[in-house]
Amino acid sequence: MRIEPLGDKVVIKRTEAEETTAGGIVLPDSSRDKPQEGRVLSVGQGSLLEDGTRAEPQIKEGDRVIFSSYAGTEIEVDSGPLLIMSESDILAVVG
Repeated sequence: MRIEPLGDKVVIKRTEAEETTAGGIVLPDSSRDKPQEGRVLSVGQGSLLEDGTRAEPQIKEGDRVIFSSYAGTEIEVDSGPLLIMSESDILAVVG
């Protein structure tokens, strides 16, 4: 299923959480931190400006991004959990 975000929203698939620590200790699911990094799956048309035009999105499909901890709304689709968030919640694009 393809999800088309509206306005300045983006759809992101979060990267997998680390299963072991640097020292080799295996972490149970309950103690793993959710990663603040993911891959952009789709991008909306951009935010609506006061003059009625749309601002060009700074993010594009396929970008690897870092976002704030509590950003977005998590949804469940066929391919697994996805995040829908505003473009302003994205902190950086990873090169």
